[in-house]
Amino acid sequence: MALTISTLISCDSNLFYSEYRSLEEPWNPDEALHFNLPEADSTALYNIFINLRNTNEYPFSNLFLIADIHFPNGKIITDTLEYEMARPDGSWLGKGQNVKDNKLWYKENIQFFEPGSYAIEIKHAMRQINQVEGVSLKGVTDVGISVEIAEPNQ
Repeated sequence: MALTISTLISCDSNLFYSEYRSLEEPWNPDEALHFNLPEADSTALYNIFINLRNTNEYPFSNLFLIADIHFPNGKIITDTLEYEMARPDGSWLGKGQNVKDNKLWYKENIQFFEPGSYAIEIKHAMRQINQVEGVSLKGVTDVGISVEIAEPNQ
């Protein structure tokens, strides 16, 4: 069961939306996390990030995710994403001591051109080598989405 923490528009930043889901470990491969975005300005450009917190219990140096964007008209765009989580020497790339915060690029300079609400769904796609079945993923404590208003090109 995932818990939800939300943050909405902040007056002094480009943050449009932010929400985390706290995971009860392990994160099972069939557990999809859903994020419903507020209606956005269809003329603005946005950057979308996947935010992930992990502990030293995370057993891999990379992370594969499947991310879907659900459009108001029913269309779905699916992306398979790979992120590097650790350096070759085994040190984590995220910031923090016991829990590492990772802000991972997902989409850059996109428009929410259809009127209505969009949703994003994320699940992991981690596997052991030579295995078809997904693994129950240890060490991931929270997964989130943040949407920022893109800075105009200068």
